[in-house]
Amino acid sequence: MIAQRVGLSALRRGGAIRPNVSFAQNMPKVAVAAGLSTSTPSRASSAPSPPSPDLPPRADLVRRLYLDPYHRRCLAGALYGYSIVYLASPLLGWHIESSALVEAFAGLGAFSKGAIKSVVAWPFVYHLFNGIRHLTYDMAWGFSKPVISKVATAITATSTVVALGLGFLW
Repeated sequence: MIAQRVGLSALRRGGAIRPNVSFAQNMPKVAVAAGLSTSTPSRASSAPSPPSPDLPPRADLVRRLYLDPYHRRCLAGALYGYSIVYLASPLLGWHIESSALVEAFAGLGAFSKGAIKSVVAWPFVYHLFNGIRHLTYDMAWGFSKPVISKVATAITATSTVVALGLGFLW
């Protein structure tokens, strides 16, 4: 409230904005007013508080099992790497056309095909299950530390099993 009142009084002191006066002349007053704190710091509580009273701090186990940044980097790196090689292949004389890739993949053994398909499917399956987890967070379910770590482990295991199933059975 105090910051809003200071900002309002700063705008009032600047006067009404006339058509021939630039709005940027009043901006420093608004910027200074927006930077003011609305509460006084308390010396009694020195411990950091969570962002919300309902949310506990994150467990270390979740940080270890939370693979989202890793699969994003791997998937993006593979996609960008393949795209650059695909675009540069005519200049380098390499044959990386779609028909050549299909022919090379068809020549692989059954285990190699399943393993490659599983590795490609895993980031997508993991992302799907993490999306479901975030939907449960939107419904305010699963914020306790034991539930978070169990769900993270379950998502990783389930993603691996489903990706292997997609790779070898489909």
